Amino acid sequence: MRVFYEDWQMGCCGTPFAVGDEVAWKLVAYDAEGVREGYGHGAEAWVENHGGPDHPTTGRVHAVDLVHQEYSFHLPDPRPAPMEAGEGLVPRGTGRCLEPVPGAVTLEPADSCPKWFGEVERGPVDGLGRVRRTCGALVTLDAPDTTHVRQAPCLADGIEDDECDDLP
Repeated sequence: MRVFYEDWQMGCCGTPFAVGDEVAWKLVAYDAEGVREGYGHGAEAWVENHGGPDHPTTGRVHAVDLVHQEYSFHLPDPRPAPMEAGEGLVPRGTGRCLEPVPGAVTLEPADSCPKWFGEVERGPVDGLGRVRRTCGALVTLDAPDTTHVRQAPCLADGIEDDECDDLP
């Protein structure tokens, strides 16, 4: 079975793993709509470290592919905003609003999954900044018993995370 391990789930409370390792993860299946919309990059389920089913699914890691997504963002205006005399300090936002670039997902085969995932600045393209982020790992898991995989459509269908515990 293919499982998506999101970067934030690993960084928060995951344990790095390698090809050949036996793992025990709480898994939640993607519903048909989530699969059609591309959640999980082709995975059947995702690792849920913050809830999920009562019992983990145990299996052996057969393969790991790091998932890279390219994002674009508006570059900050290099010119300071004009100020009138006596205005004082004018705050300016410095955050980036990242938008996924359609069709810009790549998979990189790896021997293991790191604890922390990084990003690489790609420079400007067509007036927008670009960054490539590693957003998780797509894992081929040999799991003989998948009866504990939760079949609820949590998160992929907009159900709040705390509501997932109430689903069958």
